[in-house]
Amino acid sequence: MAVVLLTTALVIVVALLAAAGTGKLARMEGATYATALTRAAAAFAAVLTLAATVTAAFAAMFA
Repeated sequence: MAVVLLTTALVIVVALLAAAGTGKLARMEGATYATALTRAAAAFAAVLTLAATVTAAFAAMFA
């Protein structure tokens, strides 16, 4: 149970870091705050989707 919680926390931290980096890069390119926030949200969702896909693949492989 503890491993699952720690892994979930790590994935969320990585997703937040990816979103923050994406938002910062978007602002450095001159994007508006709304556009930067949209790009950051898309990056956050992409990281979570990738983690869920990898988890499903591992679950299918080891089950």
